[in-house]
Amino acid sequence: MTPVIALVGRPNVGKSTLFNQMTRSRDALVADFPGLTRDRKYGEGSYEGQRFIVIDTGGLTGDEQGLDLEMARQSMQAVEEADIVLFLVDGRAGLTAGDELIADSLRRSGKQAHLVVNKTDGQDPDIAASDFYSLGFESTFLIAASHNRGIRSMLEILLPSEEEREEEDRADRYPGIRIGIVGRPNVGKSTLVNRMLGEERVVVYDMPGTTRDSVYIPYERQGSQYTLIDTAGVRRRKNVSEVVEKFSIIKTLQAIDDAHVVILVIDAREGLVDQDLHLIGFVLDAGRSLVIAINKWDGMDPDDRAKVKEQVQRRLDFLDYADKHYISALHGSGVGVMYESVQACYESAMAKWPTNRLTAILQDAIAQHQPPMVHGRRIKLRYAHQGGSNPPVIVVHGNQVDSLPGAYKRYLENTFRKVLKVTGSPIRFEFKSGENPFAGKVDRLTPRQKVKKDNDEKKGYRPKKQRQKSLKR
Repeated sequence: MTPVIALVGRPNVGKSTLFNQMTRSRDALVADFPGLTRDRKYGEGSYEGQRFIVIDTGGLTGDEQGLDLEMARQSMQAVEEADIVLFLVDGRAGLTAGDELIADSLRRSGKQAHLVVNKTDGQDPDIAASDFYSLGFESTFLIAASHNRGIRSMLEILLPSEEEREEEDRADRYPGIRIGIVGRPNVGKSTLVNRMLGEERVVVYDMPGTTRDSVYIPYERQGSQYTLIDTAGVRRRKNVSEVVEKFSIIKTLQAIDDAHVVILVIDAREGLVDQDLHLIGFVLDAGRSLVIAINKWDGMDPDDRAKVKEQVQRRLDFLDYADKHYISALHGSGVGVMYESVQACYESAMAKWPTNRLTAILQDAIAQHQPPMVHGRRIKLRYAHQGGSNPPVIVVHGNQVDSLPGAYKRYLENTFRKVLKVTGSPIRFEFKSGENPFAGKVDRLTPRQKVKKDNDEKKGYRPKKQRQKSLKR
């Protein structure tokens, strides 16, 4: 579905200017005159391939009468039609009684509304927005619509990413939590599927390679919907000879991509082998939540069990966030408990966090441990927002982020994981630098021009044009 975005707010806060920037048109009349837009106006825009519809509305005051009352009805109709409501306020005028009345109406509407502080150019954005935090909106965006500043980063947060759109398509095909069962051949994957289902739904035979294709099985358990994905075993490449088996490997990788949570089955009697680690690499590359099931635990003597546990702890220490279960798929011991881990993994992978909370966690992390200095300047991390789910993606904006060391990125990941209580799911971070409007201009100067420019700046010299402007003032 194409998202619909409604722009609401008091007169002359910049709704029509924002409408024109989002639709890249001049369809909405723009002038410094309150009440210019009398009716709803529709436009179409796109960002990163995602189309959306924008509705520009007349200004609201909260106590409309006569013609203004009809304009207010038109605006509230736009709110009803919209998937996303942007409540614009004037950062220069500050919080007014009209803003408070409109905010109260939006809360009663039950719509997903975001606060947009406009006209922040020429002043400190945080100071401009400080009055409006009392309105209690979870998401606040600081923009300057007339300069097209802050709009792209706002749309990046508001609109679903390509991964999220693909996830919606998968959800339509396969309901509930999708659980992928993967592992090497003959480790007991199909036996585990049958045990989790409580019935014989998949062919089980003690010969490697019985399952040739991925099987999607929807079912319900204790009122919750699930889809189990049983896959063919993945061998090492040198052992893959049949064309059918090569096709099965592709199906397995596709099943990992389709799943919310992947249960990796390991044969306890053979121990953890390199191919198990390769499969874990596939799961992590796909960004899927992971649960480790060490199968065939029944009948092993205590010494062998201790050796397996020590091996798992030593070789999988980088997966300390993933739950590990020692089970017997054949007899059912330990299988039911895995559903708790699956549920926790799913909730972590699909969690939605407001921008304000992520930014607060980022600022707390910086206060505890500041980013390093690069070329005599401190790396600055300004704010964070969520960029996607399954896996959770956190986008951090700042300056010089390309120079951020890997150790500091791991520190941020561990901090966010601990505070947000993310279980079983990897967290991906994307770091974006703010665009420098002067980038590349100095590089076009000759060496002699650079030296002259530096000397002029030290002496406080200003170019002739700037001196003339100062005299005119």
